[in-house]
Amino acid sequence: MNNVTIMGRITNDLEMRKTWNGKPMLSFTVAVYRQKEDVDFIRCTAWAKTAEFIEKYFSKGSMIAVRGSLRAGIHTDKNGNPVYKMQVNAEKAFFTGEKNHKPQNNFDTHTGRNNGSYSR
Repeated sequence: MNNVTIMGRITNDLEMRKTWNGKPMLSFTVAVYRQKEDVDFIRCTAWAKTAEFIEKYFSKGSMIAVRGSLRAGIHTDKNGNPVYKMQVNAEKAFFTGEKNHKPQNNFDTHTGRNNGSYSR
């Protein structure tokens, strides 16, 4: 089982791109505080509707909770040294209750409810 949930602040401007077939892909980093002075910077990638939801309602500095799976990889840098990479494949994003998200209405016209998260 590979499930991860993180909560923290978005540390950079959101990077929305599209794949060759037009599928939205969003990259961002979340600062997760372990203790008062210990911070982990977690790279995240969201796809499709989840990517669009995050881009619409969040920005740099926003508090966000993300649920997804952990992806690990390794590549070689220009000096031939191994570089280990971990990132979260964000499948769901949630508001944290903080009112620092983008000031847009999140009313869902299909369900008639306020939608505080999105899942693909």
